[in-house]
Amino acid sequence: MIETICGVDVSKAWLDGWIEAGGYRRFANDEAGIAALADWAGRHGAGLVVMESSGGLEQDAFLALWRAGMPCALTNPRAVRHFAEAMGRLEKTDRIDAEVIACFAAARRLRPTPPPCDEQQRLSALSARLRQVTGDLTVQKQRLHSTRDPLALASLKETIAFFNTQAKALAREIAGLIEHDPVWTALDRTLRSVKGVADRTVATLLAELPEIGTLSNKAIAKLAGLAPIANDSGKRSGARSIRGGRSSVRSILFLVADIVRKFDPAMAEFRQRLLDQGKPKMVVRIALARKLLVRLNAKARETRAEIGQ
Repeated sequence: MIETICGVDVSKAWLDGWIEAGGYRRFANDEAGIAALADWAGRHGAGLVVMESSGGLEQDAFLALWRAGMPCALTNPRAVRHFAEAMGRLEKTDRIDAEVIACFAAARRLRPTPPPCDEQQRLSALSARLRQVTGDLTVQKQRLHSTRDPLALASLKETIAFFNTQAKALAREIAGLIEHDPVWTALDRTLRSVKGVADRTVATLLAELPEIGTLSNKAIAKLAGLAPIANDSGKRSGARSIRGGRSSVRSILFLVADIVRKFDPAMAEFRQRLLDQGKPKMVVRIALARKLLVRLNAKARETRAEIGQ
């Protein structure tokens, strides 16, 4: 059991640490500061450093601390904020946040979050960049319809060509990464066996949902934010909604599930049955995406079992 926890509030410039035995200390969010944080936490007997997921600002510290032999865990900022409010800690400063993170980790008995391997980090980075480029490409194409000036139109077409080139290059790099990993290659073949699932869906699932095939269907749906959250009290059965999860995975499953059901009679029948029951379109959309994810997870589990993973 981990008795001493170091809570760290992360910002672009600073790492604010708090340990019950050592109090509060601020470090620069750079290589030297991270090394000093690791040394300080170790001297005070910390068995775990916990920080919030902060849009990527935490990644350098998270990975460097693991390399220094200091186990780390990442947690959801919203959960920490709700915990603080429940404990009556309405004030918010960097020092208070670091203390609250440590207290939250102790209350939840958080365990270390294993760091991704280099290949997983690279796949995640390339997949994220491909999503950004694809999004920019969509915006530029939409602007074509409202542009009349020849120079502006030429500029738009040049930008579109640039983004197309980048998207193709990124797709090639991702395909190369998947091809050189036996497990990813097997999962790639398995996921593509569902008609409608193609390159970007596979890349997103392998990059953003590496747990696919290792968790139960219920757990994987919750991880993606596609599991309905119970809202019952006494005799009241409230409407269930989804919340949290990995938005990039959920977004692409919404799109792909609608494509898959056009080729899959069972999926199409499932969707129509929900519509006939008067279910709202968004509810149907969520249910369809969840059904697709459960199917892909089951297939991935079988593939992992076959290759001994």
